[in-house]
Amino acid sequence: MEKVCNRENLETAWKRVRRNKGGPGVDGMTIDDAQDYLRKHWPNIRSQLLKGTYQPQPVKRVEIPKPEGGVRKLGVPCVVDRLIQQALLQVLQEQWDPTFSEHSYGFRPGRSAHQAVAQAQCYIAEGYSYVVDIDLEKFFDRVNHDSLMARVAVRVSDKRVLKLIRAFLNAGVMEDVLVRSVDEGTPQGGPLSPLLSNLLLDDLDKELTRRGLRFCRYADDCNIYVRSRRAGERVMASVSRFLTKKLLLKVNEAKSAVARPEERKFLGFSISNDGGERRIAPKALDKFKALIRDMTRRTRGISLAQLIKELKPYLMGWRGYFGFCQTPRVLTNLEAWIRRRLRLYLWRQWGNGHNRYKELRRRGVPKLRAAVAAGSPTGFWRMSGHPAVQQALRNHHFESLGLPRLYVSAQA
Repeated sequence: MEKVCNRENLETAWKRVRRNKGGPGVDGMTIDDAQDYLRKHWPNIRSQLLKGTYQPQPVKRVEIPKPEGGVRKLGVPCVVDRLIQQALLQVLQEQWDPTFSEHSYGFRPGRSAHQAVAQAQCYIAEGYSYVVDIDLEKFFDRVNHDSLMARVAVRVSDKRVLKLIRAFLNAGVMEDVLVRSVDEGTPQGGPLSPLLSNLLLDDLDKELTRRGLRFCRYADDCNIYVRSRRAGERVMASVSRFLTKKLLLKVNEAKSAVARPEERKFLGFSISNDGGERRIAPKALDKFKALIRDMTRRTRGISLAQLIKELKPYLMGWRGYFGFCQTPRVLTNLEAWIRRRLRLYLWRQWGNGHNRYKELRRRGVPKLRAAVAAGSPTGFWRMSGHPAVQQALRNHHFESLGLPRLYVSAQA
């Protein structure tokens, strides 16, 4: 606990909490409010931590929609508790991370989803052409506290740290102004939850390694690669038993399957059956298009420049992740589709034939072509691909307004 409360460790933790931003917890305190609060009250909080008497506040329940339907329930701790969790995480991760499996990629320093996907691709290329895709049902909500704390106690001797982690697990959840106690689960949203989930699932990693299986795990997303469907079905049955009996977790049978790799998605990608190509999974493409459609809907009523400014961070982030695919044509086709959506947006915004004619002429379209296009009764989407509209709104026009490319070649 002295390491947790070390000034340098706390300063690093505070910088991370500020950088991650995030909303207030149940106390309504923002990050800026918390800074003033901590200046005044930190000596008392530090004293409670060192005595082992600190009591965290309940987390605030926040629901975010899942792309495939349903909601993901997050638990947002108050800012002071986020700081303490982050400080605790930094000390524990430094000690625990070197002991974790090389096949675990989620929420670990220097490891990424891209590394997990690339390793999966290697297994498939080596002839392990069936995947055992195991989905854990509501993993973060189902973690057994006693089972988890038993594993923490093996690694941590400081009773104050054990008591603090247990207090975070048992802090409760505020929903609709009522605080509900919890006896299982590690709320998604706190800095400590990913490390605790890796600790619990490290037992799964060690069991799969003991059996000599080839696998990649990113948090609760675990794929095992085998040579035949029959072997996959045997592995699915035995690993499901291990998860249920030993780790007290539940396998979602409806979402788990033994299949060819390109029939499944792993961290947003699908991989060809011979391991030759990483593709963006269809569901990830559908989610991307749905969000772009929503952002470019005709009721926005903002300028094209402002719309592109709002699109840019999402497109840059999406490219940073899915640019890892090996199908450049998919990316260039998406670029063309986005530009067409923007042409559609402007065509609607121009409103009527007279105004459309004026805008087309202003952008250099000849009189006859502009008149034919402006007077056309054709639907919006078809008009967005009309030669006159494309001539008026060329690709470089969108680039000049800051629209980022999705495909950037290695030479560029």
